[in-house]
Amino acid sequence: MLSGFTATAQQVSLQGRVREAGTNRPVVGCEVYVRGSRQIARTDTAGLFMLPRLATGRQQLQLSSIGHEPFKTQIEVTADGGVREFTLTRREQQLREVVVAAPQARFGQQRLREVEGTAIFAAKKSEVIVPDNLVANLATNNARQVYARVAGLNIWESDQGGLQLSVGGRGLDPNRTSNFNVRQNNYDISADALGYPESYYTPPIEAIKRIQLVRGAASLQYGTQFGGLLNFELRTPEPDKTVAVVSRQTAGSFGFFNSFNSVSGTVRKLSYYTFAQYKRGDGWRPNSNFESKTAYADLRYQFTENFRVGAQVTHMDYLARQPGGLSDYQFAQNPRQSNRPRNWFAVDWNLFNLSADWKLNPRSNLNLTTFGLLASRDALGIRTSFVERPDADTQQRELITGDFRNVGAEARYLTRYGLGETTSGVLLVGTRLYRGYNHSIQGAGPAGRAADFRFEEAAPGLNAPAASSDYRFPNYNAAVFAENIFYFGESFSLTPGVRVEYIRTQADGDYQTVSRDLAGNITGIETTHEARTSPRSFVIGGLGASYKPVETRELYANVSQNYRSITFTDMQIFNNSLIINANLQDERGYSADLGLRGEQGQWLTYDVSLFALAYNNRIGEVGTYDAGNRPFRYRDNIGRALILGLESYAELDVLRVLRPTVEPGRWRFSAFGNLSLIRSRYTASPSPEIVGNQVEFVPAVNLKTGVQGGYGPFKASVQYTYLSDQFSEATNAFNSPTDADPRRTDAVIGLIPAYQVLDASVSWERRWLKLEGNINNLGNALYFTRRATGYPGPGILPSDGRSFYLTVAVKW
Repeated sequence: MLSGFTATAQQVSLQGRVREAGTNRPVVGCEVYVRGSRQIARTDTAGLFMLPRLATGRQQLQLSSIGHEPFKTQIEVTADGGVREFTLTRREQQLREVVVAAPQARFGQQRLREVEGTAIFAAKKSEVIVPDNLVANLATNNARQVYARVAGLNIWESDQGGLQLSVGGRGLDPNRTSNFNVRQNNYDISADALGYPESYYTPPIEAIKRIQLVRGAASLQYGTQFGGLLNFELRTPEPDKTVAVVSRQTAGSFGFFNSFNSVSGTVRKLSYYTFAQYKRGDGWRPNSNFESKTAYADLRYQFTENFRVGAQVTHMDYLARQPGGLSDYQFAQNPRQSNRPRNWFAVDWNLFNLSADWKLNPRSNLNLTTFGLLASRDALGIRTSFVERPDADTQQRELITGDFRNVGAEARYLTRYGLGETTSGVLLVGTRLYRGYNHSIQGAGPAGRAADFRFEEAAPGLNAPAASSDYRFPNYNAAVFAENIFYFGESFSLTPGVRVEYIRTQADGDYQTVSRDLAGNITGIETTHEARTSPRSFVIGGLGASYKPVETRELYANVSQNYRSITFTDMQIFNNSLIINANLQDERGYSADLGLRGEQGQWLTYDVSLFALAYNNRIGEVGTYDAGNRPFRYRDNIGRALILGLESYAELDVLRVLRPTVEPGRWRFSAFGNLSLIRSRYTASPSPEIVGNQVEFVPAVNLKTGVQGGYGPFKASVQYTYLSDQFSEATNAFNSPTDADPRRTDAVIGLIPAYQVLDASVSWERRWLKLEGNINNLGNALYFTRRATGYPGPGILPSDGRSFYLTVAVKW
C-alpha cells in the first residue's frame, strides 16, 4: 500500500486509484483534474495516479475517461495516509436504429478501396463493374458491353450465349481468360490453376453483384499471372427479408431464350441465396445451337456477431455445336456460312467452397476458405487446318476429353496497427495450398453427326485421326505472401509486398503415332511413354506508392514481378494447326503502373495511367508451314517483349456540368470514354526476323465510348467499340485474300483487321416490374476477333451480326 500523504509546508501529495464499477478493473488513462488549479494527473496501467503539492482542506476533483461517465467529487485533503479509491461507471447507451442509405452510384465503373475484407488493394490499378448500374444486355453475358468501362481489354467473341469469357489485355492471350487468376467469391474456378488455367465456366451476369479487376500487381496476393485478378462477386442473401424472388425471362434473335430465377433471404442466423438459369439458342451461323444450365446455392450461418461460416455449391453444364472456322476467302464470301455440322463441345462444371470469417477484434480479421472442383470438358469434331475442305458424315472424328479434380485452401490474416502519432499500417499475411489433377485423353471418335463422346479404334482412311494420347497431370502449389500498407500522415502511403512460391508440375502418360500408306492403310503404330516433373521455387516482390493531396484525388504507382509457369497439358495434345515446343520455359517479367485517378465534384470520375509490361521468355506463336506445305502455328519461347501504353477512362455527368447549381431531378445523362494506346515490340529473339515485330493480340488503339441517360423509370444507353488491327502471331503475317503468296490459303495465320461495333439498350422499371430491350451490333458490322488453332475452329471465327433481345423481369 502506498502512503497517501506527504506533508511539506502545508502542502501534501494525493495518491488515488480509479476502478470501473461492476468489473473492478483499473481504468487506464483516466484524467484527474483539480478544479481551481492547473494540476492534471493521468492514471497508469494499475489505475493509480498522484497529484503533488496540494493545499490541505476541501478540494474538488473531476475524473474523465473515454468510455465512462464523467465523475465529479469533493474531498477533504488532510495529512492522513492512504490511497483514495474512486469508481467510474461505464458509459452505456441504447441507440435507436439508424438506417444509412445512399443513392446508387450514378456511374458504371468504380474502384476498390485500399482495404476490403482481408485483401489489400492500395496503390494498385483496379476497376469494379456493378452490373446493376449498367443498361446493357446481361442475359447473353455480352462482355463487349459489360466490360466497356475497363480500359485496354481485348475480348474474343465466339458464341451467342456468352458461355465462355475470353478476356486479355496488354498483350495477353485472351483465350478463355487464361492469363488472369479467375475467381468466384475469391476462390479459383479455372480448370487447373497450374496445369490448365483456362475458364470454361462464367457466372451469369444476372447473378453478379460486382466484378473486380486488379492488374498485374495482384500477383503478390492472388498468384503470379501477368494479367492479375478477375473476381466475380455473386449476389448475397437478402438481410431484411425471409423470402425475396427475382425472375428474368429473355427472348431474342436466332432462337435465343434465357430464364434466370433466384430466391434469397434470412431466417434468424441463417441466410441463403440460390439461383437457377436455363439458356438456349440456335446461333447466328448454322451449326451453332447450344443449351446451358447453371445452378448455385449459398448458405451462411452467423454464429456470433464476430464469427460466420458459409458454404457454396455451383453446377454448370452445357452442350454446344460449333460451326468451325472459315478461311479469309470464305469470310469475304459469306461470314455466316459453316461446313462443320459435326463439331460438338460439352462442359460439366462443379464447384465447392467452405469458408469461415472471424473478426478477432476491432482491428484484426481472419479468413479461411477451402475450395474444390470436379469438372470435365469434351471436344468432338474435325480440326483440320484446311478449313475449306468439306466434312463427310462417314469420316471418323477426333475426340479430346479432360477431367479435372482440384482442391485448395487459403488463409488470410489482416490487422491494423499504429506506429506513433503520424504513422500507422495495415498488415496482410496469407498462405495457399493447392493440389490439381487433370486427366486428358485424345483419340478417334465416332463418325456421324451426333454428340457421341466415346472413343473408338482408329479406322483406315487418310482422314482418320493420326495420333492419340492418354496423360495425367498431377500438380502441386504452396505459397506464402505478405503485404503491408505504411501510412505516413494523411496523404502518403507505401505498400511493399512479397510472395514465396513453390510449384511442381508433372506429366505422365503415353502417346501413339499412326503411320499410313497412300491408300490410308495403317502401316505402323508407335507408342511412346513420357514422364516429366518440373519442381521450382522462387520469390517475387513488389512495391506500391500512393499520394492523396486531397481525399478525391490520388497519384498511384506500383511495380510487381510476375511469373507464369508452362502448362504441360497443351504439350501432350496433337494438333494439325498448332505445334508446341516440348522444351518450353516459364515466363518471367514485371508489370508497372503510374496513374492519376479520382473524382471532381459529383460530375466527373477519371483514371489515367501509363503502364509497362516486360516479358522474358515470352511464350508466343509463329506462323509457318510443314513439309507438306500445310500451314500451322508453332508455339515457343519467342524472346523478350516490352509493351508500353496509356490507359485512360473518364465519365462525365453532363447535366451537372451544364447546370452545376441545379439538382438534375429525375433526368439523368452521362457520357463515358476509355482509350488505350499501346506500343508493343519484340526486343530480342532467337529468330532475327521477329525482333522489332509487334506483339500478338495487341491493338495499338482500343476505344470504347458511350452515353447513358434517362428520365424517371426510363433509361437508355448507346455504346461504340473500336479496335485497330492486331496480329495473331509473332511473324506479323497479313494473309489477306489478295496476298501474293499462293500458300496463304489458310486461316490460322494472319491479321485480325480493325473493327467497330455499335450497341444500344433501353430499360423501364416500375416497382416490381422491369422491361429491357437490346440491339447488339446495331450497324450489322461483319468482323471477327479471333483466328483459332483448335476448337472451336480452326480458322476465322466470325462475330455475331445484328441481333435483338427483350427481357421481362419481376421481383418481390
